[in-house]
Amino acid sequence: MAHQKLLPRQYLILGLVAVSAPLGDTCLSRGMTGLPDITLAHPATLIAAVFTPWIAIGILLLIGFFASYLTALSWADLTFVLPATAFGNVIVALLSRFWLNEAISLERWAGIVLITLGVGFVAQGPSLTERPAAPAMQAQEE
Repeated sequence: MAHQKLLPRQYLILGLVAVSAPLGDTCLSRGMTGLPDITLAHPATLIAAVFTPWIAIGILLLIGFFASYLTALSWADLTFVLPATAFGNVIVALLSRFWLNEAISLERWAGIVLITLGVGFVAQGPSLTERPAAPAMQAQEE
């Protein structure tokens, strides 16, 4: 099978996968910082949290992530799409450091660099691998 070339819309979908989850998670974190602790023993506080602006935005972004993730899985292997979500760790770290003002240790930055290098290796391969035909299909073709 020849190496498949991604279409511009497929790059857009992978970009949405990579960006929407970290943005959604960061918005959830931002929204939760102003709320009291939430426990399952008090479900009303959980329901109320869903309707706060930052958390609602985070939920919408995560729904967008899920839709773009499913779209990407419809034309590419999981082993190709999942590293796009792993690159989201880089985005989360940058947003956490510069938007949420969280301290990030040297060890975490090193881990983020390793993740980024791994994503680079996976991105070099084909988006969809050739699957061998099932034995029943081969018998019918003969």
